[in-house]
This record gives sequence, C-alpha cells and structure tokens, in this order.
Amino acid sequence: MLDGFKDFVLRGNAIDLAVGVVIGGAFTLVVTSIVDGLINPLVAAIFGKQDLTGVGKFTINEATFSLGLVLDALFTFLCVAAALYFVIVLPMNHLAARRKKGEEAAPAAPAEDVLVLQEIRDLLAAQNARSTDFGGPGER
Repeated sequence: MLDGFKDFVLRGNAIDLAVGVVIGGAFTLVVTSIVDGLINPLVAAIFGKQDLTGVGKFTINEATFSLGLVLDALFTFLCVAAALYFVIVLPMNHLAARRKKGEEAAPAAPAEDVLVLQEIRDLLAAQNARSTDFGGPGER
C-alpha cells in the first residue's frame, strides 16, 4: 500500500499538478498586488469608489447587490489567466513545437577557452598527421 502511494506521489503528473498549483498561487498574489496597487486607485480616480466592488452597488428590500464584486472577480481571473498563458503556457507550447519538429534551440557560441582548446586539438592532430606521413620520429 505504501509503495502504491509513493508511486502516486512521485508520478510526474502529480508533481506537475503540485507545481502548477504553487505557480498559480504565486501568480494570483502578483496579480492581486497589481490590482490593489494600480487598478483600484485608477477605479477610485474614475468612479469615485474605493475599488471595483463598490461600482454598481444597489439595495432592494435590504438585499445588497454588487455588480462590481462580480466585475472584480472576473477582472482578477482574466489577469491571472493572461499572466499564466503569456508567461508559462505560450513559451512552453513554443518550445514543445520546436522539439517536435526536431529544432532545438541553437547552441550558444562556445566560450573563448573552449575555442582555444579546439585550436590546440586541431594543431596536435595536424602535427600527428605530419609525423605519421614521415614515418614517425626515429624512422628516417
């Protein structure tokens, strides 16, 4: 029973899901900060309300309705979804498409020390080829 649980927890899908939930939570915090720090003051400047939840608020028979509350939830959802799509999903889909075609990203240019080592290797190979053409040392 414990082996089955260990297999379930360590399976790639469960780990991917856990990572997705954590990243989603982190993006939600970022978007909430943007909404609280930028959008709500803008709404306050335009509509004279503290945030979107105060926009479209009315009462009928002591029941309070808030269109702004729904608008605020939709706006936050759209911001989180857009951030996740453009920052994670779109680049991962692009990378998966390139891998599927067999086009990996072009390797970076080798470092200067690697180029020097390659040059030394080529010189040694050329010197070795010349020495075997003349029969090697001591065989003249």
